[in-house]
Amino acid sequence: MSKSSTFLARSAGGASAMSLAIGLVFAAPAFAQDAPASTLPGDAAGGAPTAGGEIVVTGSRIARRDLDTPAPLAVVSDAEFKQSGQVNVEQVLNALPQVIPGSTAFSNNPGGGVSTLNLRGLKSQRTLVLVDGKRWMSYDTSQTVDLNTIPQFLLQGVDVVTGGASAVYGSDAIAGVVNFRLKNNLQGVEVGAQYNLTGEGDGPRFDAHAALGTEFAEGKGHITIYGEYYKRNPIFQNERDYTRLALLENATKTGLVGGGSGFVPAGRFVALGDASLSAGTNFASGTSGAIFPTVGGTSRPYVSTDAYNYAPSNYLMVPQERWLMGGYGEYEIDSHATAYMQVSFVNNRVDASLAASPFGGNYVYNLANEGKYLSAADLATLTAIGNAQAAVVNADKSVGLKVTSASGTTYTITPGLVALSTNRRTLEVGLRQNHDDRNAYRILGGLKGDIALGWTYDASYMYSRTRNAEVQSGNLSQRAIQAGLLDGSLDLFGAGSLTPAMASQIAIQAQNGDISTLEVANITTQGKLFNFGWGADDVALVVGGEWRAMHSQFIPDTALASGDVVGFNAAKPTAGGYNVKEVFSELSVPVIAHKPFIERLEFDARARYSKYSLGAVGGVWTYAFGAEYAPIKDITFRGQYSKAIRAPNVGELYGGAGQDSAQASDPCAVASAKSNATLNALCIATGVPAANVGTGIALAPNAQIGGITGGNPNLQQENSTSYTYGAVIRPHWIPRLNFTADYFNIDVKNAIAAGGGGVANILNLCYNVIQSASSPICQLIHRNPSTGVIDGSTGANGQQYAVFETQANLGFYKTTGVDIGADYTQPLNWGIGVSQSRLNARVLATWTQHFDIQAIAGLQTVHCAGHFGLTCGDPQPHWKINSQLTWQNGPVTLNGRWEHLGEAYNDSSTVFFVNRLKSYDKFDVTVTADLTDHFQVSAGVNNVANKTPQLLGGNQQQSNTYPGTYDVLGRDFFVSASARF
Repeated sequence: MSKSSTFLARSAGGASAMSLAIGLVFAAPAFAQDAPASTLPGDAAGGAPTAGGEIVVTGSRIARRDLDTPAPLAVVSDAEFKQSGQVNVEQVLNALPQVIPGSTAFSNNPGGGVSTLNLRGLKSQRTLVLVDGKRWMSYDTSQTVDLNTIPQFLLQGVDVVTGGASAVYGSDAIAGVVNFRLKNNLQGVEVGAQYNLTGEGDGPRFDAHAALGTEFAEGKGHITIYGEYYKRNPIFQNERDYTRLALLENATKTGLVGGGSGFVPAGRFVALGDASLSAGTNFASGTSGAIFPTVGGTSRPYVSTDAYNYAPSNYLMVPQERWLMGGYGEYEIDSHATAYMQVSFVNNRVDASLAASPFGGNYVYNLANEGKYLSAADLATLTAIGNAQAAVVNADKSVGLKVTSASGTTYTITPGLVALSTNRRTLEVGLRQNHDDRNAYRILGGLKGDIALGWTYDASYMYSRTRNAEVQSGNLSQRAIQAGLLDGSLDLFGAGSLTPAMASQIAIQAQNGDISTLEVANITTQGKLFNFGWGADDVALVVGGEWRAMHSQFIPDTALASGDVVGFNAAKPTAGGYNVKEVFSELSVPVIAHKPFIERLEFDARARYSKYSLGAVGGVWTYAFGAEYAPIKDITFRGQYSKAIRAPNVGELYGGAGQDSAQASDPCAVASAKSNATLNALCIATGVPAANVGTGIALAPNAQIGGITGGNPNLQQENSTSYTYGAVIRPHWIPRLNFTADYFNIDVKNAIAAGGGGVANILNLCYNVIQSASSPICQLIHRNPSTGVIDGSTGANGQQYAVFETQANLGFYKTTGVDIGADYTQPLNWGIGVSQSRLNARVLATWTQHFDIQAIAGLQTVHCAGHFGLTCGDPQPHWKINSQLTWQNGPVTLNGRWEHLGEAYNDSSTVFFVNRLKSYDKFDVTVTADLTDHFQVSAGVNNVANKTPQLLGGNQQQSNTYPGTYDVLGRDFFVSASARF
């Protein structure tokens, strides 16, 4: 085999001796230093590479003999995954201070059945995920990697490089690069199993895996094959005291109350048209409307305590079943050619469960047919209202109020008909449930070897394909609902009023699918150029080229694509793709070493030119420059500056127009909107009837507001500049102590976002920032002209009453801060049953100084560092700390972990009951025992103190909190065993 490392990661010789020997690394900064031959594992943070063992560090393609890098490099070892008791990789990586949680096992609504990585809070599409230095497969039109497809039990470690790395790897590396390194030297058979169970006795999880590694052809080749099965049972929100109620703010914002949705099982009905048409009735326009407490009974006014508690039907932890298998290996043909291959396949099945479908909007009732379901009093009232609606003279002089039903058909109200805004929850149809069945495979083949005079080459081709089939139940047809209200076959008046036949009449089972492919062809060559002769290594050069082709499509069925469906979001088909051709080069220039006042001085430079088939992107340059200077062995100063880009993905470019709903507050609904003259006038100017301003649930009956999404084929690339600088300190007078501190600054311009950054941000910008009805942002808001409600329904001429949030290059993200890492190992001359033991302490912390978002260039910047909420999303405290203390006592290792999140404040000018999230601390403990040389067992408890999240009302994400950030399971136990033969 080639003497150069065969995989783009740290080799056993270059890794921290402690991390490889006893697995004590937790997100350790990468260190390298010479260590004496007598050094025991754990005595130093670094070790000299083995002879001929040049390695390639993540963030560069140049093989080198040391691990010092210009950019900060954090490492999570395989031991940390084992000690965490987590089978899916995202739950370990989300604990890193550099990471803000993406989609996780606790993402039910929103969800998607995937796990994603969100480095620096810049969103998962700006984090590039590699496996052994190569691009991994994406899962949908966002071209984002699902971490469920990576075999955690085969990981040797994970490297996290922050800051732009497009010059090395191409598009998508704006926030940084995360490289998962697989074990490439497995010999024999390794089997293992793990079982997890919460302290409440629910949510069991089981994992079993096996791998076989062997050499063949007299050591010229090596192959590893593997398989894994994982099953995670669900937990519903009603199985925890703190999530069984959907919490809302009380009227005075002085507490939280059990509330929920204005879409109620009994139905809620408001007459359309001017308030004078229905004045004095339970159905009066401008009020919360009428509700029918019993089937066939008399209506009464709707009150806030009638709200439907949707929480019990939602998953707290979503179920998952995964099969994963594959293999990888290489074969040395001769000294100039080694062939290698990787093959992987995964079947991942994840469900989501939501409360029964709510539907709302304008519907027309034929009282001649529907009257049989009403009391005599209500029939008389609605008949009078219908007659008043029929007497209205419209602008076109025709008689009768014109109403566009939620079904899309426009009706003129005549005597015997009545138009009602209807909000109802269809418990009779059953829960909304969707089942994602995702199959993905990836094939990589390549050839590498020596050319001559120390030059090497590596050429590879990769093809990956992911297909997801989603089946949805519990959806409704708006057309069927409207038809049933005209012919009298549908009864909506009262909880349980729908018979099984009625429920079947309006129910829809919907399906959709998506297919994503990625092809990458890459060739690189590298070698030594010359040496300055001042004690440093040779100047090294890499040159190469790459071709990538991406294609994705989203395929909804007729019901979803037509917009007729209610329940899960309707969406239009999406399809498209593009390719890019690239050339790149890297240069490493070690100048001087081992001289007075210059222990080491090294520079490097990287550049890449990319030519996209997308006309709006075209040809772009990316580049990076870095330097390291060690005046003495004890300290190294380092820094890097880079320019990176992200090309728009298929969903952003070609996404069909679809419906969305988001957690958001309508600024015109709060009581203060009526007394605030500026806001009152703006609300009226943007479509709220004057009488409805500040009327609370009458104007905003639900916690979610409808939106319209879609792609934009004219998008340009995002551009970013980033720089880091810092120091690595390893004082010789304190052996085994390592300390790093690095400042980071990442500035993303031309950031692609959905029409102003989403529904909540558009509403905030319009009413609290810009405050001009003629502004482009305010014109994205389309309200029902009769009520002012933004409910996602369709009005006259097909106008949808929603917030339009199509994709655009809108503004920027900027984040700055400091990463701090420290570790120290202390040998102890005592132990239990042994003569010596070892204690290791590690700390990794991030201080986020700024995290700023500007949704549209020139508008107000939202400051998200130390904040959370409807605009900033998940909490981004100024301080995040993750630390561990490990005691190795012979064959037994005891590991304790502490995760600290600082406080965070509500990001909105809207006042909530909880405007400050207190600091949060969680503790975990694991004990591992090597019972024999071939058999190991582990047991642990996560969240030892059973810490529960702080509960929120209107500014939550889901489950009354932010479940990706704060633990919602409570105390959680696990036990695992592994054997090697």
